[in-house]
Amino acid sequence: MALALVWAAGAQSAGGTQVTQLTLTMSDGAKLACSTTTPGGVPVTPRPGVILFHGLGGKHEDMEPIAEQFFAPAGYETLECDARGHGTSEGLFGLDGLRDVQDTQELFNWFAGQLGDTNIGALGISLGGGAVWNALTSGVPFKAAVPIITWTNLLTALAPQGLSKSGLVQYLAGLVPTSRWDPQLLAASAGLAASTDLTAAAALSASRSPVSKLPTITTPTLLIQGRHDFLFDIDQALAAYKSLHGPKRLYIGDLGHSPAANPTAEQPTYFGEAVKWFNRFLDGAQNGIDKPQIELAHDPWDGKTTLYSAVPPTTTISVTLPGTSTMSGALGKVVRSVRVTGGPHETFGDSTVVVRYSGAKSWDRLVAVLAVAGTSTPITAGGVKLTAASGKVTIKLMDEAVRFAAGKKLVLYLSSTSLAQGPSDALYLAAVQPDAAITIDRVTLNLSVLKKAVSR
Repeated sequence: MALALVWAAGAQSAGGTQVTQLTLTMSDGAKLACSTTTPGGVPVTPRPGVILFHGLGGKHEDMEPIAEQFFAPAGYETLECDARGHGTSEGLFGLDGLRDVQDTQELFNWFAGQLGDTNIGALGISLGGGAVWNALTSGVPFKAAVPIITWTNLLTALAPQGLSKSGLVQYLAGLVPTSRWDPQLLAASAGLAASTDLTAAAALSASRSPVSKLPTITTPTLLIQGRHDFLFDIDQALAAYKSLHGPKRLYIGDLGHSPAANPTAEQPTYFGEAVKWFNRFLDGAQNGIDKPQIELAHDPWDGKTTLYSAVPPTTTISVTLPGTSTMSGALGKVVRSVRVTGGPHETFGDSTVVVRYSGAKSWDRLVAVLAVAGTSTPITAGGVKLTAASGKVTIKLMDEAVRFAAGKKLVLYLSSTSLAQGPSDALYLAAVQPDAAITIDRVTLNLSVLKKAVSR
């Protein structure tokens, strides 16, 4: 891999940090647009460094402020690049496929040559977090890793229980022009968007999901996940935390994809922990960050977190929502509600909706959305494909950590899309045909909540 000379674009900040724009040529000839962010002062050799990976539709410049604000002051040089098919990088977008992993290995090798050291960490956000996981499972020798708001099982994230989050999939697909997609992505996209044939999507996801290899990973890993994220829920990170055999820690905060709040004030806390993680495992600092813990930030962000030595203890509230209602067509919906006693409550863990139904005619899917009465943002949602005309089906709801006050009424919406809850809830969009119909009978809501709410 050769380095093209593009040194003229270097810039120095007031603190002496140097950001240098450069182009790196991969082994297949594709050129990636990159930058290095170097702390002020005379560089020491050898020295540790960190590679930063941006999110879907992003570019390496998105990571430069993070490098300048958090990593350069801690003494770390960073490398950040546009992924293939992104920004001004060449090549086709591969969604962290084999060619992208090869890029990561080549970037690692080049960066190690610059640093005079293989003591290199990796931090990635969303798509970039997937790059970190797939690099680890493919043997790229990072010494420490921080995957942020990302997946461990891509298929269950995009199409849980065989029903695609079609609205979200359509939104994500629009972030990178299809002209820049790898052919395998194009082949999988149609079936995924419509929840028709997920065969290609399953094959695509299997090669890009670390879930089956998590027990083999011993790299020290700090996981950072969002408490209210409808793309990659808490379970995506919790599965990894339970399976990893190396040093590990899980931070759950107000960051993430929609509907996360993403308060700027929280960034110094989780990026600060990432710096401490690298200090511990790249520099050998004895700072106590390596103690296995799950850390739950409060919502809304108040500068405080609650620490757990294991998975936070939960209890399940089970309520029956009786009735018999028939719905038909794309706009058909059934609404049931309940006022939960006690509280305040804070959801956490695996909740389900058990639906007894009959008379399904061309009705092949069922979506459940749970919300607090009078609010536009749901607590959680889930969907499932139906294969029989009648029976009982269990809908698994996304693992979201959301507080609701004592005495609040919860409303459960059942339909073929998530739009039943409101026009802004575009999570599940692919609807049944106009002549479709189904009768909804008794419904049971099993809501997992923390034994003690931590948010106020």
